[in-house]
Formats: sequence, structure tokens, C-alpha cells
Amino acid sequence: MELDFWQQRWHENQTGFHLSDVNPCLLKYWPLFGGEGLDENKPATVFVPLCGKSLDLIWLASQSYSVIGVECSEKAVDAFFSEQSLSVQKEKSENFNIYKSEQIKLFQGDFFQLSKHHLASVSAVYDRASLVALPEAMRRRYVKHLAAILPASVSILLVTLEYDQALMAGPPFSLSETEVEQLYGSDFEIELLCREDIIDEQARFKERGLRYMFERVFKISR
Repeated sequence: MELDFWQQRWHENQTGFHLSDVNPCLLKYWPLFGGEGLDENKPATVFVPLCGKSLDLIWLASQSYSVIGVECSEKAVDAFFSEQSLSVQKEKSENFNIYKSEQIKLFQGDFFQLSKHHLASVSAVYDRASLVALPEAMRRRYVKHLAAILPASVSILLVTLEYDQALMAGPPFSLSETEVEQLYGSDFEIELLCREDIIDEQARFKERGLRYMFERVFKISR
């Protein structure tokens, strides 16, 4: 699954993964990353991989964070700044089109072209739609690259889904708790914050024959 797949999804407006409100998991669990819970220091900069035009970016910025995102679709990035009525400055680098507003900077391009200097100020990561967007063959490469480019001290809020992959091809893809441990365990400490069956809230997935869909929320840190 390459960049063209997601660019085509945005081009054809096949964006069922886009939420029309701030993600409830972010609202519920982000305080653990912001000085009211497990971490002593409020992270100054949050990285959101494969961010699309998520309203979560706006919410994070409203909490006084600087936000860095990466998104392959130019249409998604343009739509984000237009729909949020944000003034934006654009510039080109070797691998990215870079969009900057007061608190939000989005790199439009390939996640795998990001390097350490792009994320040097990051102390927290919010991943609701990145890992679950990748097929199994790409997930280890994704986590390995993420671990390589993040600073030495960082916390990740990770949201995953688990369901019967035989009944639905994905994306979003199914990940077990064991796979999360295998992917992140060599570089990070992993804490499971929540496990909940959300299938009754997901009519479009229930209609495709799914009988369960476990949403898990992890705090991953080093």
C-alpha cells in the first residue's frame, strides 16, 4: 500500500476514516500526556503522523501545543487549512511541501522521508489513524522509522483496532495487543490504558459482518 492508494482515496472523497469531531480517546486520555497525569512536563510539540485534515490538530493547537503533522495527500492538507480558515505560508523543501500556520506545521509528502531534524522539538506523538492505516507488511517498517526519527525522550498516544480480519480486508487494519508489543517493545515501554468493544457504535463495520471491534489505547514511551 503506497502513497498513491491514499492520494486516490482523498481524490475520490473515500474518506470514511475522517471524523467530523475531535476523537473521544484524545479528549479522555491526553491529560495523561499533559502534566495532569503521568508526565511531569507538558509536551511543547506534538507530532501527528498521517494526519489527513483531522480536527484533532485544531484541538491540540487549542491546548497551547505546537503541532507537526505529515500527510501524503495535497488535497487533504489544502482542505484542512481552507476548512479551518487558517492563514498559511507555503514553502518547498527537497522532499516536502511545507504548510505553516501560527501553531500548526504540516509536511505534505512521504512519512518515510522525514528525518530527525524535522521532529527535533517533538516530545509527544498522537497516532489514531496512522498505524491502523498500514497493512502488516508495512507496519514494522513504519515503527522502526518512527523510533529512529523521534527524540530520545518521547511519549506516544496510540489507538488501535482489533477485529476479525477475515471478514473485512481493511483499512483500517486489525492489530492485536501482542503485535503492538512486538512492534514497539524493543524501543519503548508499553502501557495499555483501555480496551473496549466499540462495534455497536460502528454501524458501517457491523454491516460488513463484524461481530466485535476492540479499540485499545496505549501509552508508549521511552
